Amino acid sequence: MKAGVEPIFWMGKRCATGLQVVTHDPREITEDGFWAVSISFEGEWTCAKFSEVRDSEFAVEHSEFVNSEFISSMSHQEYLSYVLDIQQKISEGWVYQVNACRILKAEVDLDFSLAPLFAGILKSNPAPFASYLRLPGVEIASASPELFLKRRGANVTSSPIKGTRPTGGAAFGSKDEAENVMIVDLIRNDLGQICKDGSIDVPRLLGVESHPGLDHLVSDVTGELKDDLLWHQIITPLLPPGSISGAPKSSAVQIIAEHEQKRGIYCGAIGWIQGDSCELAVAIRTFWKDGSTVQFGTGAGITWASDAQAEWEETELKAQRLIKIATGEIS
Repeated sequence: MKAGVEPIFWMGKRCATGLQVVTHDPREITEDGFWAVSISFEGEWTCAKFSEVRDSEFAVEHSEFVNSEFISSMSHQEYLSYVLDIQQKISEGWVYQVNACRILKAEVDLDFSLAPLFAGILKSNPAPFASYLRLPGVEIASASPELFLKRRGANVTSSPIKGTRPTGGAAFGSKDEAENVMIVDLIRNDLGQICKDGSIDVPRLLGVESHPGLDHLVSDVTGELKDDLLWHQIITPLLPPGSISGAPKSSAVQIIAEHEQKRGIYCGAIGWIQGDSCELAVAIRTFWKDGSTVQFGTGAGITWASDAQAEWEETELKAQRLIKIATGEIS
């Protein structure tokens, strides 16, 4: 599949073309057809129905790199202050954990395409939920390693990531493990809103997954859906994803809103829906276009046990490889 200017969606070698309709109302998702879906952190949906779906490799005919510097929405000191403020809120009992993020932005030409960048991601930073979406006014290239929601019939799975280290680094510490367990409990509660009583299970807890340059702690939470739920009734109660908001979710989202700019697609969800199946990833490790800028988000989970400088370094680690792919330093 060659990516030009036509609307397309690609994920897991599944290529969708032939755009039929775009809606921002998830209640309009029909059981027939293939839908590409992106949902912002703030809960804004974009749903695109495509007529043609086929298995295809993703390929572009040229390379295109970001030639300007990526500038952070927060300075080093501003981020450290953000972490310390979260810890103050934790000490006051308002929250237990918050995912603190910042956005990196670089200037590009208006006609700059993320398709060559996404091809570079597939080559140099393959990710289990890598995806590319291009619609009028929307372009997203994601190297997400994290499953937000998989559905097959009545069975659903969410696989939150909490815990990051350089590949082969020191063993995960108690802070990482405690944070993962905390978010697993949050996901259990989220799925409990849409799943049958007694069906929630955690078949994998604190598993270690290796990705390019990084290892993650990953857990799986599963459940059986209640009967006769529509897609918006399934997904909306889970938003925003717990692993990139915090616990309790309502308090964490309020703190995020006080400190950060609008995240948009970053830390939202991206993927596909078809019939009674879906595969949606948490939109982390993700580039998106906004006018004449390319943007990329990076963050870290903050707890009482966090060291502010170490959390800043984790955001640097998560961004480093993908920014180098975008600028052509890794090919």
